[in-house]
Amino acid sequence: MIPPKVIAEVGCNHKGDLMIAKQMINVAASFSGVDVIKFQKRNPQEALSPNQYNSVHPVPENSYGQTYGAHREFLEFTVDQHRELKATCEENRVEYSSSVFDLTSAKEIASLNPRFIKIPSQGNLRFGMLEYLCDEYHGDMHVSFGMTTHLEEQEIVEVFVKKGRAKNLVIYSCTSGYPVAHEDLCLLEIVRLKNTYGSTVKEIGFSGHHNGIAADVAATTLGVSWIERHFTLDRTWKGTDHAASLEPDGLRRLVRDVRNVSKALEYKHQEILDSEMPNRNKEKYTAEKYVAQR
Repeated sequence: MIPPKVIAEVGCNHKGDLMIAKQMINVAASFSGVDVIKFQKRNPQEALSPNQYNSVHPVPENSYGQTYGAHREFLEFTVDQHRELKATCEENRVEYSSSVFDLTSAKEIASLNPRFIKIPSQGNLRFGMLEYLCDEYHGDMHVSFGMTTHLEEQEIVEVFVKKGRAKNLVIYSCTSGYPVAHEDLCLLEIVRLKNTYGSTVKEIGFSGHHNGIAADVAATTLGVSWIERHFTLDRTWKGTDHAASLEPDGLRRLVRDVRNVSKALEYKHQEILDSEMPNRNKEKYTAEKYVAQR
């Protein structure tokens, strides 16, 4: 079995500090061993309604501004800063990507030509953005299906089918919450997505916002090709996503475990493995030994 690729979702856990973001790249790549490090790009004026922009943050102690819009502006990196992050990823031999929340951000990140762009659950019904990416961006597109009805899922996939880009589409089973209780992870949604869209799209992924790593191992056994988890250097830091994030050692263990489980998910290639033969010869009571004793 090919092990799933693991994405460290830095998101906005860098606290708006480019040096922290670069440190997170180094740690996630060299210590945790992930395949991809992913950020986020928003144009807050476009991604948010005026009411959302001017309202207070729902959790004021996590806010970096007087309004939610100011909070989001504080955490944004420019396109040139994203270009720096991409270069830092390349220096660390790890892949760069970003989620995009609006059309302007989609255009900006597409100009950097990453191998794939992520569309988060919040933005998966921005059909103009999806159509733009299908027409103008030639990499893969990953779309999360958190807080999305089955009919909406079908409408999203149909955009890619009509544009001839369905084989560049990766869809993710996801429950949108921070953090998500294990009973709400609903991992069998992975099976439903595979049965419904497995022959249409490129691959199926799992985007988790839960505590621990057991569910990611289970998702691996269900055949996902991608696992995405939020990543932080310190879960006690100020910010919304830290509580649903893995710290470096947790992320390292996740990478280790899903790769080991992937190795284990196969049939025996012969009835008695070479590794079993010494113990069989030494310990097992066989018919041949019974005959020899008579």
